[in-house]
Amino acid sequence: MNHSNDFPLVNDVHSGLNATRVADIIAPRNVAGISAAIAHAAEHNLPVAICGARHAMGGQQFGEAALLLDMRHMNRVLDFDDVNGLIEVEGGMQWPALIDYLHAAPQGKTHGWSIRQKQTGADALTLGGCLSANVHGRGLRMAPFIADVEAFKLVDAQGTLHHCSRQRHPLLFNLAIGGYGLFGVIASVTLRLAPRRKMRRDVSVIGLDDLPAAFGQRIDAGYVYGDFQFAIDPASSDFLQRGVFSCYLPVDDATPLDAAGKDLSEQDWRALLELAHTHKTDAFAQYAAHYLSTDGQVAWSDRLQQSTYPDGYHRAIDRKLGHCGSEMIGELYVPRERLCDFMREAAADFRQHGVDLIYGTIRLIEADRESFLPWARQDYACVIFNLHTAHTAHAIEATNEAFRRLIDLAMARGGSYYLTYAAAASLRQVQACHPAFGEFLEWKRRLDPQQRFQSNWYRHYRDLFGAAGETPQTLTYRQGRNRS
Repeated sequence: MNHSNDFPLVNDVHSGLNATRVADIIAPRNVAGISAAIAHAAEHNLPVAICGARHAMGGQQFGEAALLLDMRHMNRVLDFDDVNGLIEVEGGMQWPALIDYLHAAPQGKTHGWSIRQKQTGADALTLGGCLSANVHGRGLRMAPFIADVEAFKLVDAQGTLHHCSRQRHPLLFNLAIGGYGLFGVIASVTLRLAPRRKMRRDVSVIGLDDLPAAFGQRIDAGYVYGDFQFAIDPASSDFLQRGVFSCYLPVDDATPLDAAGKDLSEQDWRALLELAHTHKTDAFAQYAAHYLSTDGQVAWSDRLQQSTYPDGYHRAIDRKLGHCGSEMIGELYVPRERLCDFMREAAADFRQHGVDLIYGTIRLIEADRESFLPWARQDYACVIFNLHTAHTAHAIEATNEAFRRLIDLAMARGGSYYLTYAAAASLRQVQACHPAFGEFLEWKRRLDPQQRFQSNWYRHYRDLFGAAGETPQTLTYRQGRNRS
């Protein structure tokens, strides 16, 4: 085991709002190392938290005074079935390494394989972390990440390794995917792959009112991925009402790939991010012009899902603005037929309250009928807001209030929100949008009675429900399968 002797301070790499003093950090390199770390924690009566690349912003990867398992050294490919399109990788592997492996792997007479979907915005996230948050990407007709997972191996609070799938330990399978690291350590993930295809990007700038029909037309025409990046300047009549609509259509394998050079460089992204904080109309105009210039571009289906994340980009912006800040992210879900009126009311709210929007996008998601704590309980439109937040108590609370208002707007339309980001929601909102949460907490207590796996995220919700006396006394496995 590789561990430090001090009490390190850790934080997430995006918002920088989750500073946590942990008891120690251990970086296991195999299943035996995970089990040894859990035994060490039990011997010293320490809770265990689990982190990967540290992009998560909701406190689910750190626990105050916990033993922190840093999974990034467990990053090998363990097995690759190039006939059936299945690959088993250790939980600490990140997307770029997986995509590169699949591109380089000899695959005999079979077609090439690639990932189906990954989360957007950053590539350096671990597969175990993506499973734990049940992420999603830009698929036009895709359910969350659970649909791509064939199986995984999980080390529980006793250090025991479980092989979890829809057939073996199905309750653990459904609890751990979207379970935020509370039921064990994801040692490896077996992922369902898709044939690697070339795809053409088709880009237009359209109004929000035209978006639902445009999504439908693209789906009917066979497009696989797509999203809508909306205007961010509240002083403009286009605010949240106009955007860059980009979709990706499979093309013949003989179609030549476009030479590199059209994509924005890291420096370009840094400049755009600064403009989004200081001259929002110019930022959108430049972004739209760039994407329109790539209309017709052809790329591999996995490469087009990758994105540039400029680490530490906010330091230069802080110097420009004269304060320390970052972006807090929220993701809201509404029935697709209610998208336009949701966006109009959100725009009015942001103008009224002076909410500083830096970036926003709309995607589609199909219902998740497998995970125990599903955030996509029906087919939704997904709306992501990145809100600039100064690092003061007043500004952070103002952003949390903005997210609570957005959650109410979504709820009024039969919608919901993503639990992965800031824990801003009230108990009323959690219960309405995630009705299985109380039972989820009770299964946590049942399967981990020593409360070995903890995080700041878990403690927040445990205390929120506990203070209201909302712990259920009986358990049912709602998915209809036997308990593992």
